[in-house]
Amino acid sequence: MTGALPARHLRGDRVFTQQQLTSILSSLPDPAFILTRSGRYAAIFGGKDLRHYHDGSGLVGLTMYDVLKEEKARWFAAEIERALESGALHIVEYELSGADVKGAGDGPGHSIWFEGRVQALPFQVEGEDAVVWVASNITGKNEVQQQLRQLSETDALTGLYNRRKLIETLDQRLTVFEREKSQTSVLVFDLDNFKRLNDEMGHHAGDTALIEIARLCRQHLRQDDMIARFGGDEFVVVMPGTRQTDALEIAERLRERVPAILRESLRYESTISGGVAEFGLPDRSSSDILKRADEGLYLSKRSGRNRVSAL
Repeated sequence: MTGALPARHLRGDRVFTQQQLTSILSSLPDPAFILTRSGRYAAIFGGKDLRHYHDGSGLVGLTMYDVLKEEKARWFAAEIERALESGALHIVEYELSGADVKGAGDGPGHSIWFEGRVQALPFQVEGEDAVVWVASNITGKNEVQQQLRQLSETDALTGLYNRRKLIETLDQRLTVFEREKSQTSVLVFDLDNFKRLNDEMGHHAGDTALIEIARLCRQHLRQDDMIARFGGDEFVVVMPGTRQTDALEIAERLRERVPAILRESLRYESTISGGVAEFGLPDRSSSDILKRADEGLYLSKRSGRNRVSAL
C-alpha cells in the first residue's frame, strides 16, 4: 500500500505509534474495507461487533468478483466508481444475502441491510485509486422502519391496506396508465344492510363480518390485486393490467362467495353490492376512477342490491 501511515502520528499533544493506530482501526465496531477501483479487497479494519459482522480477514487479496455473484459485484464496482468520481462522501443502502455470495452456505441465510459510507482516498493503493467503505449493519433499524410503514399503511381491524395506501397505489397506477396505456380496473363494494347486522347482532359481529370478507379477498383475489378497506364496511380492490369486463367477472365470483362465508362464520344472511370502473383518458386523479366505481355501487344498491354494476 503506497502512502502508508507514518510511524508516529501527532493529534494535538498526543502521539500514537503506527501499531497503536492499527490497533485503534482494528477495534472499530463496523468494518472498514479498503477497496481498489478494480474491486480488490486491499485491507479490512474493524468489524469487532460480532453480533452484526463475520470475520472478513479472509477477503484480503480477493476481488469482489471472487466473492460475490456477478450482478452484485457490478453494483459495488459502480458505487466505488461514483465515489471516486465525486471525491465526496458517498452514502448508499444495500442488501446482502446468501444468494449474493458465491459458494453455498458462505453467505447469510437471511437478508442483511447495510449503510455504506464510501470515501475516495487521497492516495493510491497497490497502484490503483481506492476508497474506504465503512459498512454499518442497519437491519434492525430497517425492520423498525418497515413495521412503522406497515402500521401507517394498514387497517388495524382487517389487516388490509388503508385509504392512504389505496390513494398512493391508484396515483401510481394512473401514472403507468398515462405513460404506457396499461389498464387498471377498480372494484368498490360494501356489505348490504351492514347497519342491520350491527343492530341485530352487535358491533363484534359486524367486525367479524369485515374480517371474514378481508380473508376471503386475500384467498380468492389475485396476487397482484391490491385490497384496501376504504372505511366502514366499504372495500376497494385495485386490479392492475385488467380491463373492466374481466374485472366484472372477478367481482361476480367474489360476490357469489360472500354469502356462504357469512353463513358459516356468523350464521347470518347477507350479500355485497359493488361497482367497477377502469381508467379513462379524461382521468386526472385517483378520485375520478373511484367516483365512477362508487356510482356503479350506488346503481347496484338502487337496483336491488346483491349485484355488481359497471359505469
